[in-house]
Amino acid sequence: MELWQKILNSSFRQPAQLAKYFRGIDVASLDRVAETYPMCINPYYLSLVERPDDPIGRQCIPDPEELEASASVPDPLAEESTSPVPCLVHRYPDRALFLVTTRCAMYCRFCTRKRKVGKQDEPITEEMRRDAIAYIARTPEIRDVIVSGGDPLLLPDETLEGLLQSLRAIPHVEMVRIGTRVPCVLPQRVTRKLADMLKKYHPLYMNVHFEHPREVTPQAAKALNRLADAGIPLGNQSVLLKGVNDDPATFVELNRKLLACRVRPYYIYQADPVEGTEHFRTPVDAGLAVVRGLRGHTSGLAVPQYVIDAPGGGGKIPLLPEYVVARDGERVLLRNYKDQYYVYPEVDQTPAVPPLAARCPLSLDPDPDPDPVGRVQA
Repeated sequence: MELWQKILNSSFRQPAQLAKYFRGIDVASLDRVAETYPMCINPYYLSLVERPDDPIGRQCIPDPEELEASASVPDPLAEESTSPVPCLVHRYPDRALFLVTTRCAMYCRFCTRKRKVGKQDEPITEEMRRDAIAYIARTPEIRDVIVSGGDPLLLPDETLEGLLQSLRAIPHVEMVRIGTRVPCVLPQRVTRKLADMLKKYHPLYMNVHFEHPREVTPQAAKALNRLADAGIPLGNQSVLLKGVNDDPATFVELNRKLLACRVRPYYIYQADPVEGTEHFRTPVDAGLAVVRGLRGHTSGLAVPQYVIDAPGGGGKIPLLPEYVVARDGERVLLRNYKDQYYVYPEVDQTPAVPPLAARCPLSLDPDPDPDPVGRVQA
């Protein structure tokens, strides 16, 4: 048995096991949560927790707030209704999401697929995977397959390689992406053998899932660099989470650390309205503030897209702070990261949208005058 398997097999699955590490835990109330939403914390990830309510503990330790009633629903992204066959979501024209397992190395309390991940009655069978591959094979518009779950890297090497071989054998599948939290929550799983296997199936991309800078440990950095050395382009997807990372400074530190490990910050997701996760949700303004705190204040490489995955299956919609303040057909009034205003001379003579007067307290014409470099004196 490999080290990562020993660590995984030692995972804590009962709240009572946490009592000797954290005083004051209400085991009975956490048991009720874990009966509905399973708990799994491996010893490595638990070692990063300093307190149950710190940014790491909030991600893995059950919280009675998960059982509080809210307007959220089990499947806000309508994945079930956009699945032509079990364990495959086909929402966008040229992409498909292939869910290959419901197991993870740690059960995130904010999981979008909380309705099925970790639950004994929601297994993904070999037959279901075969049906999904058959659907991809007979659907020529699919050129990009995202392999996710659960966590695909929890599959045995041989099983994962079999899936990659099957996908690469389909002529119209141009690229494969793997979505995984393993480099963050169980970096020991990224063995040299695994990396050597994965690099046989390029173009292969990987999106990892770090939420807080304390998760970028030396072990995680080693795993990420091993994957990068295998030629796998790495991106990071974070979810904006109350009490975990809902401030610009946390994301600046996290994204700088990821870049040092050759991971490009890719998305910040506004938290989905998933049943059992309402206590993690933040106002959209918090996400816009994070983007404002990144753009201009650190490398553009460290600025991911901030998106809302639209409820009902509408897909990802990017959000930006309002840097374009107004347009009048000839000029564009812009705001930079220091809240300074600049005028850019427009080429297109398209009529203003929306009307300038309705969008901005400043005027482009005739006063105040822009200075020679186009900056408006506010």
